[in-house]
Formats: sequence, C-alpha cells, structure tokens
Amino acid sequence: MSKKGGLIELILLLAAAISVISVLLITIFIFKEGFSIIKEYGLFNFVLGTKWAPLSGKFGILPMIIGSVYVTLGAIIIGVPIGIATAIFLGELVSEKVARAVRPFVELLAGIPSVVYGFYGLVVIVPLIRKMFGGSGFSVLASSIILGIMILPTIINISEVSIRSVPKEYKEGSLALGATHWQTIKGVILPAARSGIIASVILGMGRAIGETMAVIMVAGNSPKIPKGIFDQVRTLTGNIAIEMGYASGKHAQALFATGIVLFVIIMILNTIANVIARRVGEER
Repeated sequence: MSKKGGLIELILLLAAAISVISVLLITIFIFKEGFSIIKEYGLFNFVLGTKWAPLSGKFGILPMIIGSVYVTLGAIIIGVPIGIATAIFLGELVSEKVARAVRPFVELLAGIPSVVYGFYGLVVIVPLIRKMFGGSGFSVLASSIILGIMILPTIINISEVSIRSVPKEYKEGSLALGATHWQTIKGVILPAARSGIIASVILGMGRAIGETMAVIMVAGNSPKIPKGIFDQVRTLTGNIAIEMGYASGKHAQALFATGIVLFVIIMILNTIANVIARRVGEER
C-alpha cells in the first residue's frame, strides 16, 4: 500500500473513531447526570409516575411518554400512506421526466426548518382544528399532522429507492404472466421492496419522536395524560427543551433522566428496525 493510501486509510479510521467516541461521551454524560435522580426517586416511580411537578419534588414522566407515543403514532398514520403512495407514484406510475420535476419539491420539505413547520401549524392548523372541533386547537392531532408532513421526505425517498431497486425481471415476469400493472405493484414490487419501506417507516418514526421545536409550538405542552386526539400534550423532547433553560438541582437531573428514557426508546426502535430488516432479508 502506498503512503498516500495509508494516510487516507488513517484519516478515515480517525473519522470513524471520532464518531464512535462522540456517541460514547454523550451517552456517558447523559447517564452520569441523570442516573442519580432515577436511583433516588425510583425507576418505576419516575417512568410510571403521572405527576410532573418539579417544584414539589414530583418527577413522573408517564404523561410525556404517552404523549410522545401518541403524536408519533399519529404522524405514522398520516405520513406513511401518503409517503408510500407518493413513492409508488414516482417509482412506477410516471415517467422519469415527471419524477425528476417532482423530487425537488419532496427534497424541499426536508430542507424546511422545523420552526417554520411549527409556525405554519400555529397559524394554520391550530386555528383550523379550533374552528372545526372546538377547544384550544393545541392538541395531539395538530402535532401529528405537522410531524406527518415532516417525515414525508424520509419515507418517500427511501421507499422510492427501494421500489426502483427491485430487479426489472420481477416486474417483467409478472406482466408476462398476465398480471396488470397495479397487480404487479401490489403483489410483486411492494413485497420485494418491503425491507426498504419498513426501514423508511422506522426512520420516520425516529424523526417524529425526536422532533422538538415544531411540536412545542402546536402541542399545548400540558404535562397531563391526553385522553383524546384533541387534548393538549407534552412530549419527552418538548419537556426537556421547555424546562432545561431554568432547571437546577434535582429538576435538571430529572430532565437528563428524561433524556436517558428517550435514548433507550430510540435504541429500542433501532433494534426493532434491525431485527425486522434481518428477518425480511432472510425471507427474501
């Protein structure tokens, strides 16, 4: 190996090592700052407690966990059908010329800052929900709609790539056997591309559960368990962002502990995604 090649390999190795070390340092820092309050307050009391009142020494984050689950599921329900349908449209139903014209608009969705999404939700979606259904408009539904829009680029781009990656022989064989184009898409192309589609959904879920600013602006941020889609809600990320600026002592430790819970949830999602992708790959 030449000296130049060895130097490039060393640089790449250092870059990879920096990435790994950075993740480890962040993980150690979060656990170091937040584990003490979990140990003192009790894991079950912390995770399953329904009362969040830091000034009174109550640090139950169950309302925020449920709130995060609700808005994430709502975003998936809204975003996944639209995203996959758009991916099918771009990958199978239109010419490459039309697809090239549409893709920049999809990519533009990914480039819009989250605060802009939040502002749009604040001035358009929240008043619309308030007018149609009553209440304040700040709700699980408003948060789900915004997040459903925000995860579209992830789902569309990855799903389209997966659909286009299906060997042409699959499609040609199905059509040769007399299947219609739609029957081929439904029965051959989508099953063959499902590993990528599932990955796009998992990544979209990760984007939704980790979003902060847009959700803060439309959720209402009430630390109570929502009883319906029109109730106000507070997410784990929103809880940290809202209160970290003035928190101190056990309050700050509880927010770091909230970060630990969020970290664990994301790790579980990644593990599930890897397991699903591996099983789908084995089936294929």
